Amino acid sequence: MFIKVKELELRKMTLDETFTPGVIDLGQEIQQDTPLQVAGRAELIEENRGAHEVVEDIRLVGNFSTQVTARCARCLEPVSQDVKEAFDLLYRPLGVDAKGDDNSIGRAETEIGYYEGEGLLLEDILKEQILLALPVRMLCRTGCKGLCPHCGCNLNVESCKCAAMPPDVRWSALEDIRRKLEH
Repeated sequence: MFIKVKELELRKMTLDETFTPGVIDLGQEIQQDTPLQVAGRAELIEENRGAHEVVEDIRLVGNFSTQVTARCARCLEPVSQDVKEAFDLLYRPLGVDAKGDDNSIGRAETEIGYYEGEGLLLEDILKEQILLALPVRMLCRTGCKGLCPHCGCNLNVESCKCAAMPPDVRWSALEDIRRKLEH
C-alpha cells in the first residue's frame, strides 16, 4: 500500500490492512506465519519553518500483530514468536533537514524517518517495525543448552558423546592465577 502525500493533503487515511505471509520480505532468517494485521491512520502534518517554508511530514499512528518463526540462537530449532506492537512514526521529506556543513544531530532528529518522492510504502515501514520488535537473540527457552561445538548434537535432546577436550595450554597461566586466588 503506497501512502501518497497528495492524498494526505486532502484527508487523513485510515489504515486497516491484512498482509498474507510472504508479501513482506523479512529476510532469510525470519518467516511470517500468520497474516499481518495493521490498523491505524496516516496524516499530513505541516511544519512551518519561517515565513515561506512549509515542510510536509507524514505521521503514522497505529498497531500491528502477527506471528513469526526464526531459529533459536543456541540450538537452531524453530521458535515461534507473537509480535504485537503499537507505533507512532514521523517521516519527513529526504533532504529537508540537510545543512551545508557536518552538524551533530539531536535526540529529536533520531526519531524521524525520511521519505523520498511522492510518499512511502507501508510494507517497508512494517518490515522495519517487525524487525525492531523482535528480540536480538531468539531462544527456544531460557535454559537452552545449544549445540555441541564438536559434534553438533542438540544438547537439549541428547547428551554429547564427545570426549572431554583437554584444556588449551595457552590458558594455563590464567588457570594458575585462578587457583592461587581461590586459596
